[in-house]
Amino acid sequence: MCRTLATFPNTCLERAKEFKTRLGIFLHKSELSSESGGLGKFEWASKHCKESFSEDVLGWRESFDLLLSSKNGVAAFHAFLKTEFSEENLEFWLACEEFKKIRSATKLASRAHRIFDEYIRSEAPKEVNIDHETRELTKTNLQAATASCFDVAQGKTRTLMEKDSYPRFLKSPAYRDLAAQASATSSPASSSSQAAEPSHT
Repeated sequence: MCRTLATFPNTCLERAKEFKTRLGIFLHKSELSSESGGLGKFEWASKHCKESFSEDVLGWRESFDLLLSSKNGVAAFHAFLKTEFSEENLEFWLACEEFKKIRSATKLASRAHRIFDEYIRSEAPKEVNIDHETRELTKTNLQAATASCFDVAQGKTRTLMEKDSYPRFLKSPAYRDLAAQASATSSPASSSSQAAEPSHT
């Protein structure tokens, strides 16, 4: 157990363990490579108590942007997509996000071709579902690779996930169970119930 969590009260630790177990449902049999950014690891050390867990989980249903901004949410969504055999869409989106951070022109060009070969070209090992026109436009962009050369393809892949996969993720039994637990945990009555002593009259 990380030292950060070890300093919390027992009730908080119990809640944290419960959330970790429930979030683990999403990651069952979901082995991610280092190329995916290690999404299989939750950021427990960065969370302070049960309120943080519940806010994080409940935020995922507020908007797709909130889901993508949460590393735990991305890990959970990725594992869900694996059950639908469509994880390449999220992996491509994440690869593009990392690609935009590259400052070296040489590395930018090299990485651009790697991403194209892995996700964009016809018969690519993780080919994403984009139209022919977008594929050809992206191919043309590689001739002078810039940080924005995948923007159109990334945008279309994101829209596909938001309109198609994201609603199913929110309706999945695993997420609904997790959200219900988060809602209960975030309520004042739930957080204080263990500390309350029964009254004797």
